Amino acid sequence: MARDGVFDELDIAFSWHPGEVNSVARESTMANYQACYHFYGISSHAAMSPELGRSALDALELMNTGVQYLREHIPMDNRVHYAITNTGGTLPGVVQPYAEGLYLMRAPQLGQAKDLYERVNRIANGAAMMTDTRVEIEFVKACSNTVLNTNLLQVLQKNLEQIPAPKFSKEDFALAKAMRATQKGSASYFDELLLDVTDPEEQEKLSQNSGSDIHNVVMPFPMERQGFASSDVGDVSWVCPVAQLNIATMPAGTAMHSWQEVAVGKSGMAHKGMLYAGKVLAGAAIDVLKNPAIVERAKQEKLKRTKSQAYCAPIPKEIKPKIPQDI
Repeated sequence: MARDGVFDELDIAFSWHPGEVNSVARESTMANYQACYHFYGISSHAAMSPELGRSALDALELMNTGVQYLREHIPMDNRVHYAITNTGGTLPGVVQPYAEGLYLMRAPQLGQAKDLYERVNRIANGAAMMTDTRVEIEFVKACSNTVLNTNLLQVLQKNLEQIPAPKFSKEDFALAKAMRATQKGSASYFDELLLDVTDPEEQEKLSQNSGSDIHNVVMPFPMERQGFASSDVGDVSWVCPVAQLNIATMPAGTAMHSWQEVAVGKSGMAHKGMLYAGKVLAGAAIDVLKNPAIVERAKQEKLKRTKSQAYCAPIPKEIKPKIPQDI
């Protein structure tokens, strides 16, 4: 959508994301590239005529090994994830003629992510050469890093603090407690944000007032930091100034993309959080409409942060959206 100009006429954009805390999002997300690597070989009887076979699975394994060695020689804040999505069969007595893996590469800046993607592509091509197989690299998706905007985030923070946070019911807390019991040891974003609070008394007050099973307090304006998740909101932020909220819709410490997060998606706590997010976003929009100077300051900040660099879509023009089962 960003590539095709859907957001070109916007002055600003506000967004929100479900989470475990009520806070403005002052983390820049990672740019990423995702691609599927399809290896094609030649099937043969692994015992009687192994010399006639060319193993696509060998190629995929060599690619995975090559990427593991690559990790030593990339920046510390880069990430490479992968899944073997097809091993070519379940019979060890047959040389596998096909195998595939899905790779996701992340970096703080889009240019870094592209460089990482190209390096992984070269490893895939090298693995195909070593095994006398063929590889097809299927581009799946990409997204840009988020350009933060303090001017707009401050507008969201003001409305977070002015609009009362939702009151959760006994049923909400009971469900949250039961869900928390299923995932012990989860990292808490609340605890991470609490470290930003330098006043010990305020830190203690936030800890006491926040529910242990649902964090129902509003966090102070956080420090700016580099995050490690990715979001296509990043692409919008290169087109127009963007600010985003995190709103508590799930139990404290719930891991993102877990079954627990999905399980509470239609619960009372999620519904209350969603309505709260809507009120905060509406209040921020009203503030901007009443004070156009906010827009101008936000636009100037975007130009400064991007060094006036124009948006360059990471998704090629010929690529159309896909759904997961088609990848």
